[in-house]
Amino acid sequence: MNIKTPEEIAIMREAGRIVALAHEAVRQAIRPGISTWELDQIAEQVIRDHGAVPAFLGYPKHNAPDFPGTITASINEELVHGIPSKDRILNEGDLISIDTGCHYQGFVGDAARTWGVGEVAPTVQRLIDVTYETLIAAIAAALPGNRVSDIARATQDYAQKHGYSVARDYTGHGVGRKMHEDPQIPNWWPRKRDARWERANAVLQPGMTLAIEPMVLAGRADTKELDDKWTVVSRDGSLCAHWEHTVLVTQAEPIILTLP
Repeated sequence: MNIKTPEEIAIMREAGRIVALAHEAVRQAIRPGISTWELDQIAEQVIRDHGAVPAFLGYPKHNAPDFPGTITASINEELVHGIPSKDRILNEGDLISIDTGCHYQGFVGDAARTWGVGEVAPTVQRLIDVTYETLIAAIAAALPGNRVSDIARATQDYAQKHGYSVARDYTGHGVGRKMHEDPQIPNWWPRKRDARWERANAVLQPGMTLAIEPMVLAGRADTKELDDKWTVVSRDGSLCAHWEHTVLVTQAEPIILTLP
């Protein structure tokens, strides 16, 4: 596990602040008629204006082109990794999940938000709200001495209690000098576990920095990847939402690093 020093944590706080500012600029721009490419340009400008570099732009993936955007923009039934495009225009009532990150002085900030576009149906707003509440419940479990499984169970329990599913093929993760560090942080925890799951069940320690990110589906948990090799959608076409913060484990309560 990568335990961060106080000096490294201070840098990660600033990286997180920059990501939060980019998210706020995108949130203010979301409206019917805007393209996800335009939102991408807004986020990139904020990140670069604050002396950071987009972490997602050019991110490599096996058997896929490098990611072409600063943000992932996932609309309605898209769970994660939607590619921003001039052709993807937001409509009244849509739901959009924005994920972005930056490199700042050798460290990464990473966060995701989900918003409604214009006036949305109560069922859409409820999904957004419950997913955010699921994130808060998961963060509350990020206590020293707890394990990765405590975060995973908190995520699963809260979302399922409200009638939703959680993604099983995509996880949160440690974050620091790299975008993805150990440990992986699943959104669920199986009742029957093999040795692989037990090895992944790390004890949380002060100084660990975690990207905790519930990915919640209104329908079944099954997903599929589209032909672009990036965009992940719900198999049954149900709506999806995604919230994420970079979180510091401390001797006491967890601290969110991706706030303005």
